[in-house]
Amino acid sequence: MKDFIFNVDTKILFGKDQMKNLASEIKKYGSRVLLAYGGGSIKRNGLYDEIIKIFEENNIFYKELSGIEPNPRVESAREGVKIVKENKLDFILAVGGGSVIDLSKLVAGAVFIDGDPWDIVIRREKINKALPIGTILTLAATGSEMDKGGVITNPETTQKLAFGSEYTLPKFSILNPEVTYSVNAKHTAAGVADIMSHTMENYFTLDDGAYMQNKLSEGILKTCIHYGPIAMKEPENYDARANIMWASTWAINGLLSTGKETPWSVHPMEHELSAFYDITHGIGLAILTPRFLNHILSDETVDMIRAFGINVFGIKETENKFNDAKRAISALHMFFEQDMMIPMTLGEVGIDDEKLEEMADRAAKHAGGSIKGVVELKKEDILEIYKASL
Repeated sequence: MKDFIFNVDTKILFGKDQMKNLASEIKKYGSRVLLAYGGGSIKRNGLYDEIIKIFEENNIFYKELSGIEPNPRVESAREGVKIVKENKLDFILAVGGGSVIDLSKLVAGAVFIDGDPWDIVIRREKINKALPIGTILTLAATGSEMDKGGVITNPETTQKLAFGSEYTLPKFSILNPEVTYSVNAKHTAAGVADIMSHTMENYFTLDDGAYMQNKLSEGILKTCIHYGPIAMKEPENYDARANIMWASTWAINGLLSTGKETPWSVHPMEHELSAFYDITHGIGLAILTPRFLNHILSDETVDMIRAFGINVFGIKETENKFNDAKRAISALHMFFEQDMMIPMTLGEVGIDDEKLEEMADRAAKHAGGSIKGVVELKKEDILEIYKASL
């Protein structure tokens, strides 16, 4: 295991009755708030009205940035920066899933630079200061409520890229599983796939001696496998929603990657799919992951994939370890397809072979020439995985 420093200074307020703490948490940092959210779901479920009432009762000034997209776009960040500067706002409250939180992180840092918010994403500018952020999570998926990173799309350049800064880690996050009762089956499934992908990106590493981290990863994956189908069938099952929400938070807050080298593999490939075709991120991850594992299966990786099948899916170990590994991959595919009802081909989500080579080229270039994950993936490898996913 490698040396590491682990510190995630986000206060989590988890449970049914935490909104009572919203005003006091905000006022630790400011009283002039940018209220950022996406579509109309928070108005339909009453959360918006609850927040506004709290603001009014506690003399909290606010301006709104609404309509943040599922794959958040840099134009929304530009609008957010404009609103913050014009109104001298001093705090951002992100109410939504990962897209809203990611976009809010970019706004928080971009307020203090002279250039365009996109300059931060493409590394022309660095975040050295940011507005404090709080979150109210409405969708368990990306884990943005307790990490410092984000992913932003630029439709003009068909790029979807990640950024991050220690300054954009949320100060607090309110997690009420009841808020996720209204999340539909498609986005529940996509969220579970996203959580599992984050976990697997940290889990699939070789010879790092990080036994404890891997066992934690297996626990999160088993939690998703157990509670994901329950949440699909019983959307108002509190324990299912609570366990999925807490799994989401811990899948990507840095705990699972401590002491390991975890350059990610599937996420860079999927970012090109959703940059070009604006598909749901978690769906793209589910489609690609079994094909990725099939592609990298070798003498070097067989024990890793086999252990995944045995420890996560309960596959019975046999003397044929390659067959065991293939059964593990099949179990993952079947879980996504049958239990979570996720479309498992690119064709089903409207992607044909027209732009596969261009996307493979972009994925490799954005990663510095090749994706250096558990196994290095060059453009040709990426293209083969895309084609296998059609």
